[in-house]
Amino acid sequence: MTKDGPAPDPRSSLAPAIRAVASGADLDGTLAEVLAAGVAGLGAAIGAIFLQDPDQPGLQMVAAHGLDEAGAGALRADAQDPASPFATAASTRLATFDREAPTEDGTSFIGAYLPLVTSSGGVEVALGSLGMGWPAPHDLSEIDREVLETIASLTAVTIDRARLASTAAERSEWFQRLAHTDGLTGLANERTVARILELELARAGRQGSEVSLALFDIDDFRATNADGGHVAGDDVLRRVAAVLAESVRLVDTVGRIGGDEFVLVAPGSAGAMVARRILEGIATLPAVAGRTISVSAGVVQFPADGADAESLIAAATATLDRARGEGHGHVAESGAVAEL
Repeated sequence: MTKDGPAPDPRSSLAPAIRAVASGADLDGTLAEVLAAGVAGLGAAIGAIFLQDPDQPGLQMVAAHGLDEAGAGALRADAQDPASPFATAASTRLATFDREAPTEDGTSFIGAYLPLVTSSGGVEVALGSLGMGWPAPHDLSEIDREVLETIASLTAVTIDRARLASTAAERSEWFQRLAHTDGLTGLANERTVARILELELARAGRQGSEVSLALFDIDDFRATNADGGHVAGDDVLRRVAAVLAESVRLVDTVGRIGGDEFVLVAPGSAGAMVARRILEGIATLPAVAGRTISVSAGVVQFPADGADAESLIAAATATLDRARGEGHGHVAESGAVAEL
């Protein structure tokens, strides 16, 4: 196959490839632009980039140029063979130039396959491979090879940068989650509950609506810890927390605010109903360390039982004390005590 006009200068691919990396926000889009620039500058007919995904076996195609859907599918399948040039380049970290291979129409093409490698702490890490192909016959000059190696290095840096950014984002999200949740139960922690309560009270004050606050205390929790140790106590806490999380509405917030104390912030007046549903769920839990699991609950409402967070919590604490005074598994509201 011949083309009219002078052959392109392979170095012309570098400027658009660098611009793509400098301005690209989406990894797949950036890699597609880098590959397209390389294919155009080097006068290749086809090109592809494959990556090694830690969560998936084999190589995964992330960019292709000059291939239709069928051709891309065939190349994906071929790359799963450890003997394929893409897989070999990734595993050996060695580049292969001027590799001739037949095509389905009886012709052949010349392929170049390069590993995508970065260095971390002096250790080389293979990320995948890049390949381009030309109709045979085709000879790659020294400049062609240097440009190919530069494109491969640029591709590897782009991938490494994107993965570092992703790791940083995941780590930031993890720290944020730690700052807002209780490590043992996964529920909101005391600081988060306090903030949500303040927000809900402010909203209810503006709208003239109600907010329910319920405090829960595990009955005889110290005895469970004494009989079964802290492992049994942690098991009880996690089981109770799971029931709370499963029993509430989407608009409700549940959290752990003490050793064996939990809280429910429920917009509206349905706090007592939700609290009873929680106690019913806990009543079905199996015994731990030979002891039945039950909780007592105190439910109050804004603004009837308190005009701010501090007074509402004090009212809920007093109501919870009344429930505990009636025995295990009781729910106390501001005006009554109910037994399940």
